[in-house]
Amino acid sequence: MKSAAVSSHSEEGSSMNFDLPETHQQLRDSVRKFAENEIAPVARDLDRRGEFSESLTQKMGELGLFGIVIPETYGGHGMDYLAYAIACEEIARADGSQAATVTAHNSLGIGPLYYFGNEAQKKKYIPQLCTGKKLWAFGLTEPGAGSDSRGSKTVAKKVDGGWNINGAKIFITNANHMNAGITVQAVTGSRGEGKPELSCFIVEHGTKGLSAKSMHGKLMWRSSDTCEVYLENVFVPDANLLGKQGDGSKQMLSTLDRGKIGIAAMGVGCAQGAYEKALAYANERRQFGKPISGFQSIGFALADMHMKIELARLYLHKVCAMADSGVAFTKEAAIAKLYSSEVAGEVTDMAVQIHGGYGLMEEYDVERFWRDHRLLRIGEGTSEIQRLIISRAIGCAD
Repeated sequence: MKSAAVSSHSEEGSSMNFDLPETHQQLRDSVRKFAENEIAPVARDLDRRGEFSESLTQKMGELGLFGIVIPETYGGHGMDYLAYAIACEEIARADGSQAATVTAHNSLGIGPLYYFGNEAQKKKYIPQLCTGKKLWAFGLTEPGAGSDSRGSKTVAKKVDGGWNINGAKIFITNANHMNAGITVQAVTGSRGEGKPELSCFIVEHGTKGLSAKSMHGKLMWRSSDTCEVYLENVFVPDANLLGKQGDGSKQMLSTLDRGKIGIAAMGVGCAQGAYEKALAYANERRQFGKPISGFQSIGFALADMHMKIELARLYLHKVCAMADSGVAFTKEAAIAKLYSSEVAGEVTDMAVQIHGGYGLMEEYDVERFWRDHRLLRIGEGTSEIQRLIISRAIGCAD
């Protein structure tokens, strides 16, 4: 399926289309209906209890939200990144936690297996991951290695017939509940001058020495599965090396570029959801004898919110077109991720402000949207790292 132009949303949140292909319109409508009917009614309670929902995950799989861009040959749905962005946005418009499950599993979970796996690995793992019955994780971040993706301390030592892996990962999504395995970056040698050689490995769930513990007490995404992962003398056969030895950093950075599409879409969706709540509240809430939306300060704030969301969505769809065409989009992915995540921050903050004291209460969803947006400025590379990527791309001195 080819990417086309873009879609827009009216002030009330109902969709208007501008040359959006019919298939993408249908996808958006079906995902929105699902999000409003299945996710929105339970999102607040799941968030309050910090509970991951296997039921919703399976339903999202049945809807076709996993393996969206994967060819049908491997059990996917053969769509494009525009479709992926639309789906992620519509889920995030209802709940950031469920959107996190979708984006992490698609871009960080399935992505490396599809783009860097050999034919045998693709056929073995990917079809089951497109159903929603099993999830896959992406093991990059470590307690001492966050923005420095080459700072991994996890080590894979070559042994007879395979590799022995020791180390720990943290803040890993989808590594416990319904997990089928994890792609792990580890140090496999040295390139000289103190630079590590990094490689990626496929580690199946149930492998001896592999364990995961869900993390609780989070500010945001409380009903997504965020984990600590431990590898203690984990043996994997040579067949579980992903791609070529020494290509780990290259694979991880490429994966993050695609992951930023999902994060940007979540930013747009989070902002859209908060904006719609704020607009509805402003039209209902009366002060000094009229709806507060009639006061210029509130009306202008809502206008700015709407404008920024539209611009973020337009640029995101440009990046989707670039990803689908096969051209390099590292700089553009950084721009989309940076701008959309910061727009989400501005919009959710103003949505809380418009709600006044009510915006600080759990019974009003803008409180949850405000919390959920915060990770978007950290995950898949912090805002500072995105500015570093952009500055280097435009020719700033390193």
